[in-house]
Amino acid sequence: MAARSANAAPRTISADDAAGLVRSGMWIDYGTTLAQPDTFDAALGARIHELSGIKIRNCITLRPRAALEADPGGEHVQLFSLHFSGYDRKLHDAGRCHYLPVNLGEIPDYYRRFMPPADIAILKTCPMDSEGFFNFGPTNLWHRAIVEQARTVIVETSEAMPRVLGANAGVHRSEVDYIVAGDNKPIPELPNPPPSEVERAVARLIAEEIEDGACLQIGIGGMPNAVCALLAESGVQDLGVHSEMLPDGIADLYRKGRINGRRKAIDTGKIVYSFALGSQALYRTLDRNPDMLCNPVEYTNAPHIIMRNPCAVAINSTTQVDLQGQAASESDGNRHLTGTGGQLQFVRGAYASEGGKSFICLPSTYDKRGERRSRIVPNLTPGNIVTTPRTDMMYVVTEYGIANLKGKSVPERARALIGIAHPDFREGLERDAHALGIIPRSLAI
Repeated sequence: MAARSANAAPRTISADDAAGLVRSGMWIDYGTTLAQPDTFDAALGARIHELSGIKIRNCITLRPRAALEADPGGEHVQLFSLHFSGYDRKLHDAGRCHYLPVNLGEIPDYYRRFMPPADIAILKTCPMDSEGFFNFGPTNLWHRAIVEQARTVIVETSEAMPRVLGANAGVHRSEVDYIVAGDNKPIPELPNPPPSEVERAVARLIAEEIEDGACLQIGIGGMPNAVCALLAESGVQDLGVHSEMLPDGIADLYRKGRINGRRKAIDTGKIVYSFALGSQALYRTLDRNPDMLCNPVEYTNAPHIIMRNPCAVAINSTTQVDLQGQAASESDGNRHLTGTGGQLQFVRGAYASEGGKSFICLPSTYDKRGERRSRIVPNLTPGNIVTTPRTDMMYVVTEYGIANLKGKSVPERARALIGIAHPDFREGLERDAHALGIIPRSLAI
């Protein structure tokens, strides 16, 4: 990319003028989660019919995108996503959004080596500080790599964005071409519905396995947050955090004094994360908080870094597990739902940690068109994407128990998983396991 002068001052322009820079065929990078622009997006939506072949790249869309809403037929613009939200999923079902398979912690390298650079990168940031930096807010992730590769860099400033501490947590004015004033509206929240009884049951089993001094990674969803709620009520002490995502559950534990990070081997005393998503209370907790470091995802998600903290505990959700221990966490057959995210990297990093544990959790059943079905199955649904291979699986948890698959043969794995399936499905799973040769007839009870 063209070098910018260290003394150069970015120009302040209107959102309409910024959208006027877009030409047909361009790659536009909207960044991730809370960093996605709103005023620029609205202006681009107003002129999207003048353009063709526009490709927007982003991750976890939290609000409807005006540029896409203005083009319901997808004739002018397409979305390319590194991880789906519910909105992205609907666009994918309509053929307008396309998933890029990634391990989240490797994405900065993909930007630098493999993906086409953005013609225009437009990121929502905090206003410029006294040292000339536009803080990324709680969305560090791979924004550094986006800025490095983009041909034109625009920031859309927002007074509502929390200002965070961390490595490479902002972009200097010398790297910015244009500034657009944002609307300063509150940044999006991620709802946190109360956990179900099944989620509480799973959480209780996991919480019993977490010891004083454990270093937590908590994924997205009701079960991981339920674990945090139970830990807050327990007597566990000296917890640490090294996580991709910072959810409300972690902030609650921090406010209740359960997290101090004093036993961490690296970043001692600090909560380390790469992005935060939750309530306004969460955002207030991390704003200018010196106890929390928002670092790039190549640091938070690298297994060789995760493993340096002793007793690393990774807690993630899945949607289906087969009798050999493969976890499918991101699709329903060939219908893509979410993404690989950091699940596999944290499974590996936690296992490699001294005393570490990795938990993949799921309810034992789900309802589909009024029919109850087992989430533990003889074989994965055809087309389902394997997120965590059987070789990497450690603990699998349902409301009926915990199965540790490490060191177990295929028949032993099947037996252990059948034992934590819903009781109504165990006999059928046993029968299928014998029919498929997963459990040989010679091992029949």
